[in-house]
This record gives sequence, structure tokens and C-alpha cells, in this order.
Amino acid sequence: HVQLVESGGGSVQAGESLRLSCTASGCTHMSSFCMGWFRQAPGKEREGVAVISRRGTTNYADSVKGRLTISKVNAESTLYLQMNSLKPEDTAMYYCAARRSSACSHVYSYWRHNDVSWGQGTQVTVS
Repeated sequence: HVQLVESGGGSVQAGESLRLSCTASGCTHMSSFCMGWFRQAPGKEREGVAVISRRGTTNYADSVKGRLTISKVNAESTLYLQMNSLKPEDTAMYYCAARRSSACSHVYSYWRHNDVSWGQGTQVTVS
């Protein structure tokens, strides 16, 4: 498993921006992993937000397309989520995850396996 630490969350007003970061460690090469951002609001199921494959292919939930952008810098072992035009419905705890796989899906069921590493989460609140 990879150690993942998220940062960059906070409280903003609707329409503003945030950038979340996820740093990976644990003797790994980030280029070997499918990585993603997920979020969970109180009382709701955890859902996929965006994923990026080993080769850099991205996929997004329909609700965030055009507003949120996932990216990574392999050499720095860092995953990012640029969040623009934030809406109150974006309020949630955001989690970074990694899975060693050539496949990469934003569907949450793909991530319900014991070979997935999760970060501790960072809170995003939009009012």
C-alpha cells in the first residue's frame, strides 16, 4: 500500500476555487498507479469525482466536468484536483486514492478492493 496525504481543503464561497493536493510515499512510483479523487458528504455514499490513469488519461463524474481538473506530476509524487466554479453541492470530505492497475475507472465499485490505498481526507466546504 501507498501512503497518501491530502491537503488544500477549506471553506470558500460559491464560484471560488480551490486546489487539492495528494502526496504519495512508501517506496512507490506514482506512474504505476491509477489514481483518483473521491468525495463523501454526510449521510451520502462515497462517489468518484475524477481519475487519472498511469498514462494520464482522465475521466470525470458528469457533475464536475468543466469545473474540476485532475492532474499529476509523477516526478513529485503529487496528485492535484483543481476545483473551479465551486458549488454548494461540492461540499464534502475529499479523498485521494491509488490502485496499482493499468485500468482506471471513476466508478466507485472499482475502488472497493483491498489493494486500494486511501488518504485521510480533506474537507471542502462551499457556501
